[in-house]
Amino acid sequence: METQANKSDPAARAARLPLWTGKVEPVPIAGGITNTNFVVDHGGQRYFVRIGDDIPIHGVMRFNELAAARAAAAAGLSPDVIYAEPGVMVTPFVEGRTWTPADVATPANLRRAVALIRRCHFELPKFIRGPVLMFWVFHVVRGYAGTLRDGKSSHMPRLPELLDRAGKLEAAVGPIPVVFGHNDLLAANFIDTGDRLWLVDWDYAGFNSPLFDLANLASNNELSAELETALLTAYRGAPPDDAFRRAFAAMKCASLLRETMWSMVSEIHSTIDFDYGAYSADYLGRFERAYDDFVKGYGSQ
Repeated sequence: METQANKSDPAARAARLPLWTGKVEPVPIAGGITNTNFVVDHGGQRYFVRIGDDIPIHGVMRFNELAAARAAAAAGLSPDVIYAEPGVMVTPFVEGRTWTPADVATPANLRRAVALIRRCHFELPKFIRGPVLMFWVFHVVRGYAGTLRDGKSSHMPRLPELLDRAGKLEAAVGPIPVVFGHNDLLAANFIDTGDRLWLVDWDYAGFNSPLFDLANLASNNELSAELETALLTAYRGAPPDDAFRRAFAAMKCASLLRETMWSMVSEIHSTIDFDYGAYSADYLGRFERAYDDFVKGYGSQ
């Protein structure tokens, strides 16, 4: 039986799942900044156990993550979901290497990543079941601004300027086609086993513009201009025109702004041991540089 004490102790929660037929010793996996993760050896198999409840201020709803993860498994993008309950998800442990930004920036790997992104956008929706969310980055940014005001964040003086820029970027993106996006394409969410590539971590999944995943991949992994062109060409099957480049550049700024404000909110709300202040400063600097480049290249209107 789940107790309140177990819920406040992720390791105890992982150890007491009814999936196990005997005693197990969950081993923490470092690096999670939204969830607490463990590897469990049981019955000669290794399992990945993900512990994390809903995080409404970040739009993370576990029913949505579970639906996306199951659909991703059916589409061959992610490992199968072995067990799930509210706040818990268990999958087979993938024996592979987690990518770094340098891996993403390898042309051959970039093509492999694009193939997964296209499958996410166009194949995964064939398997999704039940209600799922939409992820619109500009709505997220406006929501974060309200959360930062409510929490009396030290970043409040910057909010009017950041929201003004977000409005200009949203206008520059313009009308969008809608696909199913992963929406959190950090390098660490790609796992390479050598013979295949997996895409994991569906916390922020939802219907979205295809531009967001492309921009998110480029901005999170600091791709060069040459690699950005390769990314867009591989995704579209043809070199991008000026209009697509402008919308992509605007969405890249929006992706960086969203990551910045995600971290600003986490500074005042997260209980996970992570230096969110440094993360906020890093991404704010990256947003400022990208926005300056956007204005110089395309104007602010």
